[in-house]
Amino acid sequence: MRLEDDNYCFACGKNNQCGLKLSFNYSNGRLTTEFIPSKIYQGYKDITHGGIITTVLDEAMIQAAIAEGIMPVTAEINVRFKRPLMVNEKVVAEAEIIKKGSRLIEAQSRLLMASDGTVIAEASAKLIPSK
Repeated sequence: MRLEDDNYCFACGKNNQCGLKLSFNYSNGRLTTEFIPSKIYQGYKDITHGGIITTVLDEAMIQAAIAEGIMPVTAEINVRFKRPLMVNEKVVAEAEIIKKGSRLIEAQSRLLMASDGTVIAEASAKLIPSK
């Protein structure tokens, strides 16, 4: 499968009007992004939907691999939610590649409160590099 970016990715696409429009920084093997979820991304009243949190964590891991020259797709993701993320709270996602193989990449990410570093959620994933 050939993977192409047309800037409409829900997580990072700059042309997707409904998207999160995440942008990333990569340094010393660690990728970061900041995000402030608005009310349109809520599940229960004023609480960010878990699917949005999972999307941010997944995209951070994918982008960490891309920063290392690998174009992957997610084969498996496991997320552990530690506390609710209220809408309009600024968070930072961090991700890193833990293990690189020719057929499988392992990554981890976490979402932290920007104000004090409290962990909102953690994720691990298995990524498959495109050929």
